[in-house]
Amino acid sequence: MAEITTQEKLKTIVKALDSKRGEDIQIIGIGDLTIVADYFVIANGGSTTQTKALAEETEFKMSQLGIEPIRTEGYQGQTWIVLDYGDIVVHVFYKETRSYYNLERLWSDGKPVDITEFLDKGND
Repeated sequence: MAEITTQEKLKTIVKALDSKRGEDIQIIGIGDLTIVADYFVIANGGSTTQTKALAEETEFKMSQLGIEPIRTEGYQGQTWIVLDYGDIVVHVFYKETRSYYNLERLWSDGKPVDITEFLDKGND
């Protein structure tokens, strides 16, 4: 099977988050700033139930590609769930937790990535 590109992984993650009505989905390119990952994908849900559903849908869609997270954290509290895919780290927040930690500000030197190319046009 062909290697799955980072762009394909990002598209899968964004579409999974969007399909469960993830709010304020952002991708930040951090590859030039750290060895932790190449990209952070950040989204939030309006409730802990939705936060968990967003993370589970992301895991499900990625597993359909044969990709499992290296590790996951935060499912217990469901206010900040981290899915580590090596080159991409997905942060799914409960809304208030996201504004408290403000990763976008912490990683403001990163490169924002336009997610519109990853979303299906006109499916609403």
